[in-house]
Amino acid sequence: MTQRTERSARESLTEKLGVEIDAELLALALTHRSYAYENGGLPHNERLEFLGDSVLGLAVTAELYTRFPDAPEGDLAKRRAAVVSTVALADVARGIGLGAHLKLGRGEEQTGGRKKDSILADATEAVFGAAFLSLGRVAAEALVLRLITPLIEDPARYGAAVDPKTSVQELASRLGVDPPSYAITSTGPDHDRRFTAIVTVGDRSATGTGTSKKQAEMAAALTLWRDAHA
Repeated sequence: MTQRTERSARESLTEKLGVEIDAELLALALTHRSYAYENGGLPHNERLEFLGDSVLGLAVTAELYTRFPDAPEGDLAKRRAAVVSTVALADVARGIGLGAHLKLGRGEEQTGGRKKDSILADATEAVFGAAFLSLGRVAAEALVLRLITPLIEDPARYGAAVDPKTSVQELASRLGVDPPSYAITSTGPDHDRRFTAIVTVGDRSATGTGTSKKQAEMAAALTLWRDAHA
C-alpha cells in the first residue's frame, strides 16, 4: 500500500470515527499480532486493546448508571455485559468498516480474519485505547458512547452473546418445548481436537464448532438463537 493510499484509508476511517487520532497510534491499533510476527516482531495492538477495554468499561458503566437511575445492580451488569460483548463490538467495527483497515498476517487473511468477531472486537477496543492516549479521557469516552449508544438502547440483541446457552433455554421455555439437547462429536488428534455440537430446540437445530465441548455448544446455541431472531 502506498503512502497516499494509506493516508486516504486513514482519512476515511477518521471520518467515520468522527475524531482524529494520532496516525501512529491508530496504525498500531489496527495491527494484529499475526502481522507483527510475520514482519520481524513489530509492535501490535494488544496493549492498546488492554487500555481500551478499561476506557470502554468505564464509559459504558457511567452511562448506564446515569441513563437507568432506577435499575438494580444486576440489571445494569447484564446490560453492560451485553453491549461490551465480542459480538456487540464486532458489530460496531463492521458499522465503521474497521475490518478493511486491519493489518493481518497471511494466515489470518486467508482464513477470513477481517470478518472474525474476536479480531474486530479487539481492534475496536484498541482504537478506544489509541483515542485515550491521543486525545485524552473525555474525547475517548465520547467516542465510545457515540459508537456504543445504539447498543445500549437495544441490549437484548446482544444478550445472547454473553450467555447463549441460557438464552436458548429461555427460547425453549417461550416456545413450550423440551429443553435444548446437545449432540457432540470430535475430530483430530488429542493435541489438536476440534469439537462439533448440534443443538436442538423443538423443530429447530444449529451447529457450532470449537476447541472444547463447551465452546462448540455455545457456538451452536448462539447460532440457533440468532436464526430464531433473524
